[in-house]
Amino acid sequence: MINVVLADDHVLVRDGIKALLEDEQDIIVIDEASDGKEALEVIKKNKPHLLIVDIRMPELNGIEVVQKIKQSNSDVKTLVLSMHDSEEYVLKSIEAGADGYLLKGASKDEFLKALHTVASGGKYFAGDISSILIKNLDSKRNDTAETKQALTETYNLTKREKQILNLVLEGKSNKDIAEELDISKRTAEVHRFNLMKKLDVKNLMELANKVREFNL
Repeated sequence: MINVVLADDHVLVRDGIKALLEDEQDIIVIDEASDGKEALEVIKKNKPHLLIVDIRMPELNGIEVVQKIKQSNSDVKTLVLSMHDSEEYVLKSIEAGADGYLLKGASKDEFLKALHTVASGGKYFAGDISSILIKNLDSKRNDTAETKQALTETYNLTKREKQILNLVLEGKSNKDIAEELDISKRTAEVHRFNLMKKLDVKNLMELANKVREFNL
């Protein structure tokens, strides 16, 4: 049996959800709340399996309620049921720890599917919501790629620095580098120091990792 708490400041919405669920044999609405603060109190008292919560509520909004539930390490699953499909609301809900996000215009079948998925430990985001997540993920990937490209350009090494780099990665000492490049040991030391500083590394392991990462 899935024990559910409803949190919405509109009585008609709560009554509608209860009516929709009354024929379901494995789901029972055990309590309700009309604002965020009351929702937390009801959850603490009843310890339900699942909270169905609206975003815009008095006292605490739905996103704040979800965040506080997750911060308390509660096992309560959270399904945000909202009329808002804005990117801001969706992403903030997920960042707060929501297990699902569904629009109030969803069909009964999709609502039940979301409810069962979240209650069983899964994640559920409607098609329109998924497109927002994919767009956000692509944006982050592009930002990462642009950052990496910028760093690669920043680490653009001179011919001499590449010579020093190769010799350092071969495990050559400053004396060995000086002899191979026909420079003084002191000059080799300076080149090596400047190279490590430019690449912002402290040892050979970090240097090798950065060379691989940025294809230097």
